Amino acid sequence: MLCRSIHAPLVALTLLAAPGAAADSVLIVLNKADATASLLEPGTGKTLATLPTGKGPHEIDVAPDGVLAVVTDYGVADAPGKTLTVIDVPGRRVVRTIDLGEYRRPHGVAWLRDGRHALVTAEENKALLKVDVGAGKVVTSVATGQEISHMVVATPDGARAFVANIRSGTVSVIDLEKGELIRSIPTGAGAEGIAMTPDGKNVWITNREADTVTILDSRSLAVVGEIKSASFPIRVKITPDGRHALVSNAKSGEVAVFDAVTRQELRRIPMKLEATQTEGRLFGAGFGDSPVPIGILIRPDGKVAWVANANADRIIVLDLEAWKVAGTVTAGREPDGLGWSGGGSP
Repeated sequence: MLCRSIHAPLVALTLLAAPGAAADSVLIVLNKADATASLLEPGTGKTLATLPTGKGPHEIDVAPDGVLAVVTDYGVADAPGKTLTVIDVPGRRVVRTIDLGEYRRPHGVAWLRDGRHALVTAEENKALLKVDVGAGKVVTSVATGQEISHMVVATPDGARAFVANIRSGTVSVIDLEKGELIRSIPTGAGAEGIAMTPDGKNVWITNREADTVTILDSRSLAVVGEIKSASFPIRVKITPDGRHALVSNAKSGEVAVFDAVTRQELRRIPMKLEATQTEGRLFGAGFGDSPVPIGILIRPDGKVAWVANANADRIIVLDLEAWKVAGTVTAGREPDGLGWSGGGSP
C-alpha cells in the first residue's frame, strides 16, 4: 500500500455556532461534490480550514484521542475511489493518503479503540478491511459476500463488527479477533444506516426501502425489534445516554426521534429546508424538494446534534433538550459525513 502527503490552500466558509461548544472542539463536514473536508469551530463560527480529500468523500471517523480523522474517498459514478484521506485535526492538515490497492469504493469507517486501526468497508469487493492507519496499509480483509457493504460499527470491546449491506438487505457479523465472517442476517430491503447502543448490547439498522428499523442483539444475533420509520430511513445515531435514537429520513426531509427503550416514535423534526441543487447529486431529483437529510452527528454531551442535508447544502443544528431546530451550518456542496473532535463535555 502506498502513502503520500497532500497539502492545499485553505478556503473560508461560514458556520452558525452551536450553543455550548468548547473552543478547542472541531466539527468536520465532508462535502461530497467539492471533494473537501471543512473543519469548523462550533463555539465561535470560525472556519478553521477546508482541506482536500479524494473524490466523493462519504464518511469520516475520528480516532479516540481526537487527533487523526480518516475519510473514505468513495469516488464518483464513473471512477470508483480506492483511497483514504487522513487528517491531523489539531494541525488542520492532510497528513497522508492511503492507497487501498485492489480495494474499491471505500465507504463506512470506524476507528477501533486501540487508536491504530480503522475498519473500512469496500463495496466493490464485498469486504470489510482492517487498516493500520499509521503504517498506511490493509492488514486484514474479510469477505461479506453481500452486495454494497456500506456502513460499519464495532462493539465497544472490539470483538465484533457489523456491516450493513444495502442491496442484499442484510447485516454481516464479523469476528474481528479471528478475522472471520460469522453470518449475514436479513434485516430488510435497503439495509444502510447502522449504530451501536452505548452499552454495546444492541445494533440498530435502517432499512431504507422497507421503511423500517431493525434492532439486533449484538451477542445472540437475534432480531429483538422492528419499527416503522417512513420515509427512506437512511442513517441512525443513538444518544450517549442510550435513551433516544435519531433517524434521518431522506425522502420526507425529517429526523424521527425514537425512545430507544420502548422503541416508540416520539416526534418528527422537519428540516425546514428545500433542495437547492439536485443535478449531479446522489439521489438527484428523486425526492423532489426534500433537502435529503443523511449524515447525523451527536455531540458527546448529548445536547446538540447536526444533520447534513445533501441537496440543500446546509447542516441543521438540533437542540436535543428542546427537540427543535436551533440553527444552520453552511459548509460546501453536498454535505454528508460528519465528524467531531473535542472533549466529552463541550
